[in-house]
Parts: sequence; structure tokens; C-alpha cells
Amino acid sequence: MTNYQGNMTIVSKRELVKDVYEMILEGDGASYIRAPGQFINIKINDSLQPYLRRPMSICDYDENHITLIFRVVGEGTKILAAKHIGEQLDCLIGLGNGFVDLDKKSAVVIGGGLGVPPMYKLAKELVKNGTKVTAILGFNSVSDVFYKEKFEQICPTYIATMDGSIGYKGTVVDVLENHQLEMEVYYSCGPEKMLDALALKYPENGYLSFEARMGCGFGACMGCSCKVKTKPYKRICVEGPVLLSSEVIVNG
Repeated sequence: MTNYQGNMTIVSKRELVKDVYEMILEGDGASYIRAPGQFINIKINDSLQPYLRRPMSICDYDENHITLIFRVVGEGTKILAAKHIGEQLDCLIGLGNGFVDLDKKSAVVIGGGLGVPPMYKLAKELVKNGTKVTAILGFNSVSDVFYKEKFEQICPTYIATMDGSIGYKGTVVDVLENHQLEMEVYYSCGPEKMLDALALKYPENGYLSFEARMGCGFGACMGCSCKVKTKPYKRICVEGPVLLSSEVIVNG
């Protein structure tokens, strides 16, 4: 299936926690998503600034709707957060390679911060396929936690916070090390330090979803290339954003 470029209509918007928004888009483009873990590239406005599209992970989707969760961190996301229900966004949809190997008997899905959203649809698909799923979600503090109840509705869920204000004090890796969880495979998305720690501790049977600064979003500009063990470079927007843990070169 080819990618889609066209308008999607904002049908819902709400602030989950401070500066973190959930936005639901409606339109034909939703049917072009092939797997959890793919991303969408949004044209924020029609002016020259900001002129680059904004890549965003997809939290959930069906044939007509796409759910996004994003944090306001700069001018582009500030403009996006100010959009109103009924406005339309020019979107590139169905980008990147999503998560595969969704037929295992047991799996752990691991999300850190704004890496939590794509794990939600993945967890739902795994459960639907009969996989025994456990979720580990990491945040800085209780004030940053979102979608806890939604994950708990579909699978056992552990929360880790750096300050211990809710759940377990420490990182998602700490939770994984201290609990004997059934894990034939693991899937993860989050800050690069978190992904590096997972790849170091669990180099096999893992899938890591990376974020990267992107220009085009479909492999033409090479701006999001990264070194891997299996070849000189992979483009996060095309060969990623999901990479095998065994091919990741850990920084530092």
C-alpha cells in the first residue's frame, strides 16, 4: 500500500497533563496505516515558518481515525496545540516500518515519556493476537503520567518514576530487572538513553523505536540516518523507526 498525503480533520483535542495533548484526526488517510509503530508527518501551517513537517508517533488508529499524543516543546507544537476542532491538517501517513513479530506467546511493551503512545496500539494488537502482554511505562514524576488507566484496561501495567512519586522508583530497566516477567520478545520506544540501556542489558529479541530529527520523512534527504551493525547506515524514517536490538550501536 502506498503512503497517503491529504487533509485530516481534528475531531477531538484535550490536554492530558501539562503541555501534553491528545488529538484525534478523522479522514481517509487513517486506512493507510499498516502496523503499530509507523508515524505521521504533519504540515503545521501554510506559512514559511515553521516550514518543515512535524513527525509524530501514532498512539491509536482505526479505518477513519488517528490518535496522536504530543508535548509542546517548540513553535511548531505550540501552533499545533492551538488548533481547533474542525480545522484540517495536511498529513503524510503510513510512513516508516512499524513493529513486527506480533505472534509471540509473551511480550513486554516498554514506553518512556512520549515513547508511551505508540505502545498503546501495539499492546492492543498483541492482546488481540493472543499474546500475554505486560506493559512498563516510565515517567519523571506522577505529574507526567498519562494513559495509565488505558493500559491497565488491556494488560498488567507497571509504572516507574524517577522520583518514586508513583509506582516504582527508578527506570523501566529497573522494573524489568526486578520482576520475573514472561518475555519472549520486548518492544520499546522512548528516550535514546533508555533504548541504549535496554539494548545493552537485553541485546536479543527486542525491537526499539527511535526518534530522530527529520527533513522529508520519506528517505530522500538522509537527515535521519544512523549507524547500525548490519549496514553502514539506516534511515530512521524509512528503514526505521523500529530497529532490532541486536543491530543497534549503543552510544557512549
